Amino acid sequence: MTFYSRPGCHLCEQAQAHLLALDYRFTEVDITGDAELERLYGHDIPVLAAGNRVLIKGVFGKGRLSTLKLLLVREARERQSG
Repeated sequence: MTFYSRPGCHLCEQAQAHLLALDYRFTEVDITGDAELERLYGHDIPVLAAGNRVLIKGVFGKGRLSTLKLLLVREARERQSG
């Protein structure tokens, strides 16, 4: 997963803390100075994505992230059994 953020963003800092607390594996990408990433995510950061699929954006509460993690685990299990 990719975590799009920018320095000085308090929502990004909170989201990162929640992601780490819930043992998400992610790569953080600073969108600052990248015109394409700014265009795609500049108004929505923080953004968590899997490839081109945006999973969550804006405020990342622990509840939302826990629910997302359960959904992702279910999807992975369905792909493996299907």
